[in-house]
Amino acid sequence: MNKSNVERMVGIALLMALVVVLQLIPIPPVGGFPISLVLIPIVMGAAMYGPAAGAMLGAAFGVIVFINCVTGTDPGGQMVFQANAVLCFIVVLAKGVLAGFASGYVYKLLKHWNPYIAMLCAAIVCPVVNTGIFVACMLLFYVDVLSVWAGGTDVVGYILTGLILANFVPELIINVVFSPAGQRIIHMFKQK
Repeated sequence: MNKSNVERMVGIALLMALVVVLQLIPIPPVGGFPISLVLIPIVMGAAMYGPAAGAMLGAAFGVIVFINCVTGTDPGGQMVFQANAVLCFIVVLAKGVLAGFASGYVYKLLKHWNPYIAMLCAAIVCPVVNTGIFVACMLLFYVDVLSVWAGGTDVVGYILTGLILANFVPELIINVVFSPAGQRIIHMFKQK
């Protein structure tokens, strides 16, 4: 095994550990909004090591989300798990894998044109795919759970305010703000 393969494996393993830690340690809400930093290392790994690495990091994210659903650490996720455990696993794994893969693919397509724009686009794609798949699957398979989450209010209104505004928008902003620093980190690693 050559040095570059070892460095790649170590880099992905470190980012995977960061994904696990960021998903397991709850970060207090800021201004009432839940803050999730877990997509940052997924985007970083996808950009540094390619779409397959992004998919692996997204899979680690999905597995931890599923564990949180099973254990009740995520009460809403536990409701989804109780409604259909197998489908819950498929949904959380698919959204993580596809978000990581898509961000890596977008970065790969655009990096030769402008690496900073590529990182920005990858940072946007990751939460869009993650939340988009989640919302679509909730609407397709878990409308009853969505109704409970909405507390008797309009489900579409809940999706827009609870899932999009309170969850997706902060994740998107965090990823976009971090993207220039992420590209600088990648540039530093590639100069070694």
